[in-house]
Amino acid sequence: MNSIAGQAPLTALNPGMTSPVAAAKARTRLIAIDALRGLVMLFMLVDHVRETWFLHLQVTDPVDANITDPGLFFTRLLSTFCAPTFVALTGLSAWLYGQSHSRAQVSEFLLKRGLFLIFLEFTIVCYAWPTQANTFPPPTIWFQVIYTIGISMIALAALLHLPRPAQFALGLAIVCLHNLLDPIRLSPDSPFFIPWAMLHQRDKFEIAGILFKTTYPALPWIGIILLGYACGPWFARGTDPKPRIKRLAMLGLGLLVGFLLIRTLNFYGDKPWFIADTSLRTVMSFLALTKYPPSLLFLMLTVGTGCLLLALCEKFEDSKMMPTLAMLGGAPMFYYILHLYTLKLLYNIAMLLYGPTKGAVFGVDNLRWVWIWVFILIPVLYFPTRWFARLKQRRKDIWWLKYL
Repeated sequence: MNSIAGQAPLTALNPGMTSPVAAAKARTRLIAIDALRGLVMLFMLVDHVRETWFLHLQVTDPVDANITDPGLFFTRLLSTFCAPTFVALTGLSAWLYGQSHSRAQVSEFLLKRGLFLIFLEFTIVCYAWPTQANTFPPPTIWFQVIYTIGISMIALAALLHLPRPAQFALGLAIVCLHNLLDPIRLSPDSPFFIPWAMLHQRDKFEIAGILFKTTYPALPWIGIILLGYACGPWFARGTDPKPRIKRLAMLGLGLLVGFLLIRTLNFYGDKPWFIADTSLRTVMSFLALTKYPPSLLFLMLTVGTGCLLLALCEKFEDSKMMPTLAMLGGAPMFYYILHLYTLKLLYNIAMLLYGPTKGAVFGVDNLRWVWIWVFILIPVLYFPTRWFARLKQRRKDIWWLKYL
């Protein structure tokens, strides 16, 4: 799961910074951004460990509040903050990159990086999932988050040339109104079926014997990356962080209050919630939101929380934890590929040792094993990621490192 943000710390802190105070503020800002990215990467690890050991208990979208175990539900809920935060920070980082480059250069970089991410999704990432067959070409290709970030970056490469008010207007229109398109369902015999499945209708299609599944339809994510880019001037070099922290907090709270209001009214933005037999199940129903594609309410909850977390990361940048999280966030694609193949290796070892324990797959019964493995894997993944992040900072002459 990557963004252009891995490049931003190297370009935004440059010799043109003449004021020590401004340089310190810029450095703090970038630590906060990378720290938030590192935090949500840990959330992502939780979810992918869950998928590895609970292949036999795949959750629906939205998660069924009637039958899903509450522990599994809230473990899954934690991971929903990952993709929106990453995509929004990708847009923001593109703007930061533009402080040292022309718009044409930013567009070119976004286009190249976007195409590179799509290539990674259909090759290296595709083979990283435990149940994927190791044949070439693979029998199934999922259009997942790396593909979506790539498509969003390609779209942003064109849309960043719009005036900033138009960027805000278009981004808000996409995020707020795309649920009006939900009733439009095209059948496979329509000439627009495949592009519509890639943009908004989660579906599957077959080309040359390969099955493609559009897990992450791209349209809402394009709106998020555009809004992240449009907010870039809040983070301009030398700006006072206090107004920015306040602005982020107000935006985050506003989105969460708006979420509560619209969700309570139960009329738009996602599938209706219901009163269940217990209060816990009712709360689960209220929080059961659609991720594929992300509904308005899903984005309000996750992006709103992300804004609050970013404000906290910047407010407490002196905390000892921030540089550690920022180191994780400094090499997101390296971490993403590393953690997927680590989990695949562990799953294959478990299959060799114990065989399939849950039907055709290996699985465990207790959710505590998910959390045990998360805490085991955090240091295992951290040190290689730290090494690679430092390599990127040290070896600026190796051009291809910026794409990871």
